[in-house]
Amino acid sequence: MSDASRRTSTMTVRLTAEAFGSSALVLAIVGAAMFAAGFGAGTETSDQGIGFVGIALAAGFALTAAFYAFGPISGGHFNPAVTIGVAAAGRMPWREVPAYIVAQCVGGLIASTLVFLIGLFGPDGWLEAQRVEGFASNGFGSASPAGFGLGAAIIVEALFAAVLVLVILGVTHPVRGTPFGGVVAGLTLAVIHLVILPIDYASVNPARSIATALYGNTEALTQLWVFLVFPVVGALLAGFAYRGLFDVPDRSSESAAERAR
Repeated sequence: MSDASRRTSTMTVRLTAEAFGSSALVLAIVGAAMFAAGFGAGTETSDQGIGFVGIALAAGFALTAAFYAFGPISGGHFNPAVTIGVAAAGRMPWREVPAYIVAQCVGGLIASTLVFLIGLFGPDGWLEAQRVEGFASNGFGSASPAGFGLGAAIIVEALFAAVLVLVILGVTHPVRGTPFGGVVAGLTLAVIHLVILPIDYASVNPARSIATALYGNTEALTQLWVFLVFPVVGALLAGFAYRGLFDVPDRSSESAAERAR
């Protein structure tokens, strides 16, 4: 959403919107991964699970919904990497970044806590099994669905966080933006999940990674640093690149005399 709409709300209202949006996003991703992705595995109902495609769609739909519901209030980040990328692009002051990140992480933790509470009332042993498996946490090596190593996780987290930030900066640009920005952002996140879920369970969002690692196993916590550092690295590169390459003043209305000076 536009920078102007973000500035019309108080900081408290904006942070509340970011927390709600982050919670909705994490709840959709983690809920789909834990409750629906492998539903019925090993039984005659195994064809009812939604798999990676379902998780990706849940992520994309949730981002689109949150974008339109809360984006006009806060700017629609719901992700520390996006907030840092937006600040690097000069679209929000750096002094607001820490508060946004805290709100996003709190929202994510609320969502994962709700999933945990639901799991308490699940079948015998279900919750403990989910925690042993990582509680839908991101991971590499033995924690990767397809066995990809640390290098692959580093590359995809930085690369696809940069892609997400570039798309969001483009669709929310105050001059060149589009009212379909939420749809585009949601589709982008869905595609990102389709590509990298088999590699590291798809983070590109430190708040999402923190929310699940705190309920996961020891391996999820020891590998968490990758999913905090490298989405931010990609976001910073994207933000600075967008500012330098695309977000330049429009000189088309200047007179020839002014350009000749």
